[in-house]
Parts: sequence; structure tokens; C-alpha cells
Amino acid sequence: MSSMRKFSLIPAHKVNGGMPALEEDSKRTISPYEFLPTWFFYTPVVLQSVLLGMYYRDFRLPLVANPSIKLSGMVGESKHDIMNLAGGLASVWIATYCVRKKNHWPLKQQLSAALDDLKQHDIRFPLVAKPDLGCRGVGVKLLQSEAQLTEYIRSFPIGARFVLQEKAPYKAEAGVFYVRQPGQQKGEIFSITLKYSPSVVGDGRQNLKSLIEGHPRAGKLRHLYLPRHQGMLDWVPESGEEFQLAFAGSHSRGAIFRDGNQYITEALTRKLDLLLKDVKGYYYGRLDIKFDNLHDFMEGEKFTILELNGASSEAAHIWDRNASLRSIFSVLLKQYRLLYSIGAKQKKRGHQPPSLRQLLAAWREEKKLTKEYPSTD
Repeated sequence: MSSMRKFSLIPAHKVNGGMPALEEDSKRTISPYEFLPTWFFYTPVVLQSVLLGMYYRDFRLPLVANPSIKLSGMVGESKHDIMNLAGGLASVWIATYCVRKKNHWPLKQQLSAALDDLKQHDIRFPLVAKPDLGCRGVGVKLLQSEAQLTEYIRSFPIGARFVLQEKAPYKAEAGVFYVRQPGQQKGEIFSITLKYSPSVVGDGRQNLKSLIEGHPRAGKLRHLYLPRHQGMLDWVPESGEEFQLAFAGSHSRGAIFRDGNQYITEALTRKLDLLLKDVKGYYYGRLDIKFDNLHDFMEGEKFTILELNGASSEAAHIWDRNASLRSIFSVLLKQYRLLYSIGAKQKKRGHQPPSLRQLLAAWREEKKLTKEYPSTD
């Protein structure tokens, strides 16, 4: 579509400032498929993968699609290790971060070391803390103070690493799924998902619990929001005051996803070509991005990359409330056909796929750690 198209954007002072206005519909606020079990969607993917593995004579090809990333980013990949692949050009567009490992030092000493790292990287509160190894928004928190950082370190599992990252200056967020075939100079944006942070607006009378329960969407996800704000449920927001219910941009944590494929532009695609060719061995995955406003984002300007995710990424627009079951399966199956195709070409270029045993070991490690991470904001 033309990047000159005009559309209404949410004002900058609002929670989702810079995004297209979020259309509300009390009849269908949640996708009927959004919270079905993972196996329901991935059983056809597994069956197709068996056929693709037989066709290519190697079931391990997805594990080498991004050859510089552990297991191609299928499972157990380090956020820090992926971002560290960025060269001088790409790193400028990635939000500044540092990495710490929880150890057996006294908590006060670990806090002091973390504060020294933050000072060295010029990262200030508020900042974002998240596990270095993890997915679907698990363990992500917005920290406002040293006291909250102390608590985050205290509650983190010993031996695991966590990322401390500057809070992006923008409120709008998108997941951009990018694919480039090995040997090709130009890639494509396979999907754009607009991620909205859910919120309620006070009326000066109802407390937070009532506002959540009475909201067309939030009321259906009260099991996500009420425990998260347990200490504030009796608070009465002023009339017109907007309160953000979730920070992490994951639909499983309560974020709202909308299909943004209509906003894919040549300008944005070419900008990502330029940046991602400067990320060693990155061909397939989703970028989590914060941006100032949709008009500039479509021109490839005024955005910050929060994370680069690998082979296990989803084209998350499938969790739009209006996505059909047929389209969800179609997108997932196409994703994995592309993944096998890229993996096959990487193998021909001399990259040897790791063993399935390594995949299983990484999956077990990630699953174990995930249970021990702090709660998500």
C-alpha cells in the first residue's frame, strides 16, 4: 500500500499513542482461538514438518536457518547473544541493554554491580528487566526504582541471566516478521502485528476491580489482570484517567493484537534489509519494535528494536480477533515451509544442523527456568 495513506492515530499522551485508533466491538473482543492450547495449532505444523523433513531428507533444517544463533532460535536462545550479533549500523537501532547473571553474592553486592552496569551503559530508571532466556513475555517487568530492581534480582533463579534494557521513548509497538532467503539481498516483511497495551478509563466512581470486570475485553480476561493488580483493586481512578493493565507485549499476558499487514511498505522493508544484513546470520524471525507513530514507521523512521527473535517466532497477526481458523493454519504452515527452505539452503552453504538431542536439552532447560522466573507485568 502507499505510505502516504492518512489514518487516525491515538494521541501521543495516551497509553497506545501513535497507533491507529483501536476499534472496540462488544460482540467480539477476543479471538475465539486466541487461548486454545498450543498443540491444537501446531499439530498440522508437526505433520507438515514430517513431510518436509522427508522431502529434504533432513528433519533438522529449521535449526540452521539462522546459523549464527543457537538452534536457529527455535528454543533456548539468548536475547543478549542474538542482539550481540548486530554490527555498528544495526546496533544503533537496538535499545541499549546490559546483561547480569544471578549468583550467590549477597543481594546488596549484586545490586551494586547491576547499578554500575546501568551507569556504564547510561541506562536510567524506569527500565525494563527480562530473562535472557525466555519467550512469550515471561518474567518481563517495568522497574521504576532501585528497590524494584533489588526485588527482581532477589526473585530471579540463581545461575540464570537477565537483561536490563532502557525503556524505549515510544508508546506504539509492533511485531514485524521478516524473512530473507540466503544469497538474496532483499527480504520481505511476512507479517506486521500491532500490539496494543490494554487499559481501562476511570469515571471517578468505580474502583479498578469494577472497571476491569465491566470492560468488554478485560472482563473476559480478569484472571490475567486481577491477580496482577491485587494491591490496587480498591483504588478509584479519577474521571478520564487511563490505567494500563499490562506492560509486556504478549497476547498470552493480556496484550491486544491486530493484523497490521496493510501497513507493510517498501520503505520499511528496505530499511530492515539494510539493518538485518548487519546482524550476522539472521534470516528468519520476528522483531519486537517500539515506534513513535505509524506514519513515520511506515517510512522506516523513528523506531527502536527491543528484541530479535528466531526460528520459533510466530507471525502474531494470526491472533487478531477477526482471523479465521483457516487463515491461522495457512500462515503457520507457510511459515514453516519458508523455514525449511531457508534451512536447506543454509545446509548447502556448509552449515551443519545441530542434533535433535541438543534441541530437546535446550527445551528442557528453558521449561525449567520459566517456572522460576518472576511474574510478568
